[in-house]
Amino acid sequence: MLDPILLQQNGGALSAVVLIVYLVVLVATIAGLAKIFSKAGEPAWAAIVPIYNMYLLITIGGNPWWYLLLLFVPLVNVLVLAKVSIDVAKAFGKGVGYGLGLWLVQPVFYPLLGFGDATYQGRP
Repeated sequence: MLDPILLQQNGGALSAVVLIVYLVVLVATIAGLAKIFSKAGEPAWAAIVPIYNMYLLITIGGNPWWYLLLLFVPLVNVLVLAKVSIDVAKAFGKGVGYGLGLWLVQPVFYPLLGFGDATYQGRP
C-alpha cells in the first residue's frame, strides 16, 4: 500500500515526471500531425490551431466541411472522429485498423503516420 507521508514528500518529483512525460507525448503528437499535414500539402503550423486542425483532418479524409459542426454534438462526435480517422488512414493507403489506431491511440499513430513511409494518395 502507498504510504501517504512518502507520497507527500515525493509528490513534487512525481508531478515533475508526469509533466515531462505529458509534454513529450504532446510534442510527439503535434509533430506527427504537422508532418501529416505537410504530406497532404497543407500548412504544418495548422497542427497547433485547435479547430482548424480538425477541419484539415476532415478535408484530408475527403469528408464534407460540415462534419466539423458534428464534432460539437455529444456522442455524435465520437462516431464522427472514428470515421474521420479511418478516412485519413485510407487517404494515406492504410486500412481500417490503422484508422482505428489513429482514433484511439493518437499519440502513437499520428507520429507513425507522419514520420513513416506512408504517402498521401489523395482524398478517398
